Parts: sequence; structure tokens; C-alpha cells
Amino acid sequence: MTDLPTPSPAAQPLSLSGQPAAMLLAAGRGERMRPLTDICPKPLLAVKGRPLLEHHLQALAQAGVRRAVVNTGWLGAQIPARFGNQYRPGQGGPALSLAYSAEPEQALETAGGIARALPLLGPVFWLAAGDVYAPDFGFPFEAARDFAASGRLAHLWLVPNPAHHPRGDFGLDAQGLARDWPEGDAQPRHTYGTIALLRAELFSEPWCDIAPGNPEGVRAPLAPLLRRAMAAGQVGATLYVGRWTDVGTPERLERLNAS
Repeated sequence: MTDLPTPSPAAQPLSLSGQPAAMLLAAGRGERMRPLTDICPKPLLAVKGRPLLEHHLQALAQAGVRRAVVNTGWLGAQIPARFGNQYRPGQGGPALSLAYSAEPEQALETAGGIARALPLLGPVFWLAAGDVYAPDFGFPFEAARDFAASGRLAHLWLVPNPAHHPRGDFGLDAQGLARDWPEGDAQPRHTYGTIALLRAELFSEPWCDIAPGNPEGVRAPLAPLLRRAMAAGQVGATLYVGRWTDVGTPERLERLNAS
């Protein structure tokens, strides 16, 4: 797909009466986490005594989200076997309904996986990676409400660059828009924290050419779609400075559990 020749108009503003659904990314092989992931999918590895994915599930339930979709791939049967069709926080409260979007063991990457799960999601949805530990992030309804009303296609939470990713991913301008600064630009970049609010329109033309539901199993990353939308001024961003760890290697997992 080629870059857009001109900016596309904003999406239709929406009014939310409650929290939108969430999608949790849990399909990847976790190559850098081997040998731990040879027998266990990365989102089920224990952080602070609980599966990594459960920290997101608890935060979503406490934030009032009532429905989440988890994509599964490598050793994917272990995830629904662990959580079933609903998650209820330990201290009680309304349950979080769970659905699963199955992928091949060679996962469809982020955009391909979201496109596969899109029929299970609404017009606006939360996105979070199952291998990210962000215990202070609360999935605030106010952010979802404001995003739906904005007409933008995405809102990203950026984090300070960790040691393993010093160059970062995207910039943040004075208007609160995410920017893909040109190579060599001196303006600061931050790391995409793999937490976002997205619109379903981002996964249709002109931004994405994957058929609805991804019946052909197209593998596609999310970053090119975000960059097209950024060029049209349709991606907002917030710099998040709470605790955040990309649990990408056994060493990071060990340090996190020892902290």
C-alpha cells in the first residue's frame, strides 16, 4: 500500500456511554524469552506471583471494562485454559467477559491479529500488549470518552525510552499529536508503550487493505498504519511516566521479579 497523497478527513465523532472493549495481544512466540517460552506462552509467565496477562485483566475489570478479546497463537490453548470465559478480580466486583481470537502458531503480527479479531470488537477499543507490565496504568474511561469524541483514529501512550530501545519510536508535538519525525531530526522520540485506543476504521481503506476478519491470515505490523494516520494528523499521544516494563527477555523478567 502506498502512502496517502493527501490527509484524509477525521473519523465521525462518537459518544461513549461506558468503557469500550479491549484487545490484549498474546499470540507471539516470544523468541527472546526462550527457553521459558518453549513450554509456556509469554503472557502466562509469572510477574509478582501472577501471570503477566492477569495484571492487565485486573486493571481492565477495575476500570469498568466489561469485555476483552485475547488473541492466541503459540501454545495458545493454555491461555483460555487458564482464564476461561470470564475474569473476576480477587476483591470481587463485576466480571470481565473474555473471548479469544485464534491465530496460527506463527502469529499474524499486530495489525493482522487486530484485523482478525475486529468482528469481536466495537468501533473504539483499548489495545494492550500481553507482555508489558504497567501496574499503574488504569485504562481511564475519560481518555476513551475524549478519544471517541475527537474523531482521531488512534491515541498512543508513549513511555520514556528504556535502555534497550534508546532511539524511541515516535515524537509528541505541542498539540498532543504523535509524530514520526524524519530520520536525523533532533526532536525527542519516545517509545510506544504498546497501550493505545484505536478505531476500527484504522483497519480499513485507505489505511489498511486487509479484508474484514482477515480470512486469508495476512501477517502485518501495526506501525505502518500508525505512520499513515500520523501523516494525516489523526493520532494523538500521551507521555506516560508510570511504571512500565517490556518483559522481553529472561533477564528483564528476573530483574522485575526481584525489584
